[in-house]
Amino acid sequence: MKRIIPALLLCSATIATNAQADYPVRPITLVVPFPAGATTDTVARVVGQAASAQLGQPIVIDNKPGAEGQVAAQEVARATPDGYRLLLATSGNLSLVPTLRKKPPYDVLTDFTPIADVGRFGFFLYVNPAVPASNLKEFLAYAKANPGKLSYGTGNNTGVVAFSHFKTLTGIELTQVPYKGEPPAMLDLIAGRTQAMIGTTIGAPYLREGKLRALVSINAQRNSLLPDVPTLREAGMQDLEIMPWAGLVGPAGMPKDAVGRLNQAFVAAMNNPKVREQMDRLGFPLTPSSPEAFGRLIKHQLAVHGRLVKDAGLQPE
Repeated sequence: MKRIIPALLLCSATIATNAQADYPVRPITLVVPFPAGATTDTVARVVGQAASAQLGQPIVIDNKPGAEGQVAAQEVARATPDGYRLLLATSGNLSLVPTLRKKPPYDVLTDFTPIADVGRFGFFLYVNPAVPASNLKEFLAYAKANPGKLSYGTGNNTGVVAFSHFKTLTGIELTQVPYKGEPPAMLDLIAGRTQAMIGTTIGAPYLREGKLRALVSINAQRNSLLPDVPTLREAGMQDLEIMPWAGLVGPAGMPKDAVGRLNQAFVAAMNNPKVREQMDRLGFPLTPSSPEAFGRLIKHQLAVHGRLVKDAGLQPE
């Protein structure tokens, strides 16, 4: 019996090691914190399909919308850390949710395993065409000449924090009008019930119809979907510190071999010319990275969002 037990332990260890080395041996589920058809969902499906070809296993998309991505993040944080249930995380659920809750539902730095940075959501400063401004300089001059007379819509927490930070940097006074989602906020902007909004590429179709005007991109680089719209820096202003990111994470405690295999597959997928072309058409620039670099970005953006939320005077709920 004494000889059998060590042999069994050695056998079990060998099986576990082989299982990790053979990863993945079955389909992987990628949880998306937004409904089908959303930008995040499209990114997950396009990049996920290319990564599955690298891994030799299907990647199944599981849409879990709700509470700014909190529902999806909580589920993955509680999952078995075997590499078969992952999250396409965003700055919404890993940078903002923890800073807007008195009792955060998870610890971003200890409950997740960073795997790879994926990309950046395009955000723009939109105005109603009735606003007499065709560029940022004219908009700021008009807003300063009419303090408190303009209003801006917010459809998500990123828009709330970004516009508050924008007001702090520029010294303009506008009244916030909150909405339950970007679509109703965008519709009221088009109707002229509000005059400005910082929002995603959801506004792009309305620009072509002349129903909206995009003054600047708040991202560091111009967006491929709206290449004629200058960045804040090009318009003579410093960049906002907020960064609307997306990236791949898993539960804490994932095996290093699995993390490395996933990173290799997803980075290869993001470097695929066809994938990049599709993401360019979506206005979503890809930013593949190592797990370590992505971990540093998560930590930095968590601190930045926390400070900006405090500066905005937002009270944790």
